Amino acid sequence: MPNKKFLLAALVAISGFLFAPRPASAADQEKVLYAFDGGADGISPSGTLVFDAVGNLYGTTVNGGDYRCELYMGCGTVFKLGVGLPPFLETLPAFGVVGAPITILGTNLTGATSVTFNGAAATFTVVSNTEISTTVPTGATTGKVQVDTPNGTLSSNGPFRVLP
Repeated sequence: MPNKKFLLAALVAISGFLFAPRPASAADQEKVLYAFDGGADGISPSGTLVFDAVGNLYGTTVNGGDYRCELYMGCGTVFKLGVGLPPFLETLPAFGVVGAPITILGTNLTGATSVTFNGAAATFTVVSNTEISTTVPTGATTGKVQVDTPNGTLSSNGPFRVLP
């Protein structure tokens, strides 16, 4: 399963299409996630794509949308696209000393039963379906952060770095 950073870095917006890569074995090397039609949904996606904790992508188009401000090109749009990103975890910050407060962002965190930092158990509080509050536990070493939920175990998209 690709990690979130790879997936988002690999999404490409070109001339009215939003692409994602396919495995090298696929006949076509890109998969069209969305084709903008130039009407109300806009055309010419531009800028950095951002995402939320439940897998929606947000971006902007340069043209299309409302044609009252620019008769032939349109004003552009802000769009939201649900592409079904896989469940993920991200720690904020991505480093810390033992005892430092850490926020874990992710998907479907309600009902979490454990949080570990490279195998070291941490005490935690589920703040919402997309947020957990915790601290770096004693014995933690640099590595993956994992959260056990009723839907399975989620792992951080990159290593959490424990500082001396």
